[in-house]
Amino acid sequence: MRLKSYIAPSMAEAMQLIRQELGDDAIIVSTQRAAGGKGVRITAALEPTDTDELPGGWLDDDQPAGTPVVDVVRDALVDHSLPPRLVEALSAYARSSGLDDPQAACAAALEHHFVFAPLPDHGAPRPFLLVGPPGNGKSMTVAKLAARSTMKGRRVGVISADNVRAGANSQLSAFTGILKIDLITARGPETLQRVIANSQGQFDIVFVDSPGLNPFKQTDLDYLAALVESANVEPILVLAAGGDPAEAAEIGEAFGSVGATRLLATRLDTTRRLGSILAAAEAAPLMFCDVSASPRVVNGVTAINPTIMARMILPPPASEEQSAQPKAEASYR
Repeated sequence: MRLKSYIAPSMAEAMQLIRQELGDDAIIVSTQRAAGGKGVRITAALEPTDTDELPGGWLDDDQPAGTPVVDVVRDALVDHSLPPRLVEALSAYARSSGLDDPQAACAAALEHHFVFAPLPDHGAPRPFLLVGPPGNGKSMTVAKLAARSTMKGRRVGVISADNVRAGANSQLSAFTGILKIDLITARGPETLQRVIANSQGQFDIVFVDSPGLNPFKQTDLDYLAALVESANVEPILVLAAGGDPAEAAEIGEAFGSVGATRLLATRLDTTRRLGSILAAAEAAPLMFCDVSASPRVVNGVTAINPTIMARMILPPPASEEQSAQPKAEASYR
């Protein structure tokens, strides 16, 4: 794997440098906010990964034929409960794109407004610390990410730094046992630093589970900051879709303040609206990396890009649904 680091004032500018030099196949293996939150350092590589696309069209298509593209995009964004300012920003770019396909125009607007940087599944120079509020699926996501890399034949390390929740390690231990991975526990920043230092060279990629912390409680954020700083880990915000967009934006800002640079959205299989995760990513700001849209551990995490997200926001054209209906009925019989 050929690694190269880029430093820029913003994530979007760093990604532009990477695309210019390494091309569209570049993989983002590590991100880090600069001291004081000014600027970012992104490490990229040129090792290909496989990505699976997610089905789209969650909301019913009630747009009549011939509706202007920008109106189709705007109505879909409103249906997904995006903040009004973000609806207008994305709609304006969809209009200026000149594209006559709503999904393509929406994808162009998303690509312009957000940064997409999937997590590597082959290897990374720094451990990934999954952070977020309680109950958003961090432990399960660690298991899914570990399974994905294990299936690639990589040496995977899994560490639990969750010493807050009762029985925190039992669920994760069950999955690591199936994957034949030893679950390493760390209690507190100093122990985490020691555990990660001792694991150097043993693993291709390391995932660290953390306790669910209250983003609106300063002592919780201080504890998380101590974890991040102690072991040179990359924090990844794990956030369940379907929440209140305004509150999600505040959560994104809070975890961004302690170093999170990417957002991994969960529970896309049990929600129909993406407004909260888009609001959180814009507020921090955070790069979109992967999503979880399945309860399964194997193949439970999928990389996300603007095209896939646009398909999730916009329903398929009515003509496609009608043409597909006879096939579905024939198959059912």
